[in-house]
Amino acid sequence: MYDLIVIGAGPGGYVAAIRAAQLGLKVACVEGRGSLGGTCLNVGCIPSKALLTSSGKYAELKHLAAHGVAVEGASLDLGAMMARKDKVVGDLTKGIAFLFKKNGVDLIEGWATIPAAGTVQVGDETYETANILIATGSEPTPLPGVEIDEGDVLSSTGALALEEVPEHLVVIGAGVIGLELGQVWSRLGAKVTVVEYLDRILPGIDGDIAKLAQRALSKRGLKFQLGRAVQSVTKGDNGLTLTMERVGKGTEETLEADKVLVAIGRRPVLGGLGLDTLGVAVNGRGFIEVDETFRTSVPGIYAIGDCVPGPMLAHKAEEDGVACVEHLAGLNGHVDYGTVPGVVYTDPEVASVGQTEEALKDAGTDYITGKFTFMANSRARASGETDGAVKVLASPDGKLLGAHICGAHAGDLIAELVLAMTKGATITEVAATCHAHPSMAEAVKEACLDALGRALHA
Repeated sequence: MYDLIVIGAGPGGYVAAIRAAQLGLKVACVEGRGSLGGTCLNVGCIPSKALLTSSGKYAELKHLAAHGVAVEGASLDLGAMMARKDKVVGDLTKGIAFLFKKNGVDLIEGWATIPAAGTVQVGDETYETANILIATGSEPTPLPGVEIDEGDVLSSTGALALEEVPEHLVVIGAGVIGLELGQVWSRLGAKVTVVEYLDRILPGIDGDIAKLAQRALSKRGLKFQLGRAVQSVTKGDNGLTLTMERVGKGTEETLEADKVLVAIGRRPVLGGLGLDTLGVAVNGRGFIEVDETFRTSVPGIYAIGDCVPGPMLAHKAEEDGVACVEHLAGLNGHVDYGTVPGVVYTDPEVASVGQTEEALKDAGTDYITGKFTFMANSRARASGETDGAVKVLASPDGKLLGAHICGAHAGDLIAELVLAMTKGATITEVAATCHAHPSMAEAVKEACLDALGRALHA
């Protein structure tokens, strides 16, 4: 008899299992993939970042002459690059297995179903438990009329495992996944065209920052066709043909490619669990409905991460998992979704937390804004990384409402502003904090100063 069985060993599930064990609960975690870490570690966040890093080093060779460094005879060994990516993934999955053993979490291998509250079945074995936590994650959202075969038409999984660089890769979807993987293959020599239904890239990101990102990514080789709805992808003797419609105009266009990546979003994975029979409430978008303590409509069954509403991010899932099991242990776990950051790991990076300017305008909220470009930052100039800017949004009395960055190391720089929002620090307090010179972080200070009307270097 377990106190808790977690279904799914992705970032939310394995962290929840470890934290529950630390709190003295008897815990098991069920995973059917064959390796721990879920989508993020196996076919998502980690392998994509490994390839972004490797491809970035290759692309950097083209620009070293400006630094007085001459490189001759450099070549791409895609097999070695993929092998490194696989080793990174393998080492990290083994690390999770070690953490399970260290913390006394039982690993049950196989696919789980829930015959009834308090019971989990895996294969022919049935396990009794006081509580069940569903952490089954998400999968790529399919595009009607387009069949993914992972050979020519790819999901993110297939795009992480190509054996050769495509001549022309068309990416359907200008969100995080599409832009990151599009840049990987662009750096390695592919022509990459990003097709997006909306008239902008990075839906949900502050509009000013998204424009800066598009401009910078265009400079680095990505081509964009915005306001296009893909109707179909057909295979012919010479490759693939996409048929698209101009949104709002009704005119039809075609685009030729030899590989297509479908990256229009993700959806929860709930099939096979038996939720319909149990009566677990699911909303119209396919997410499990939960309360503030992650309880579902069925007592004893909880859910976290990508299969419940909220940002579909690994770190959000981890926070969900910790908060959920702390409630089970009698503590007061809490997640503030208003301070969950999001990062796009392209070059330049894009990072965001809190409200966008568009959202504040729509809500009629009074706000002030400050912006500082990296072009005016000494470290950025010295490094040759001047694309982008820091933008902060605050209430008239200085409370941070949102922060958005496009630029080198944006994913690291945003942490200061996340902490400021979490602790209620004002832009005056951030601006009064001494930042090292020369550093990219000075742009954060200057953006806050700009919102106060007293930027020093703008």
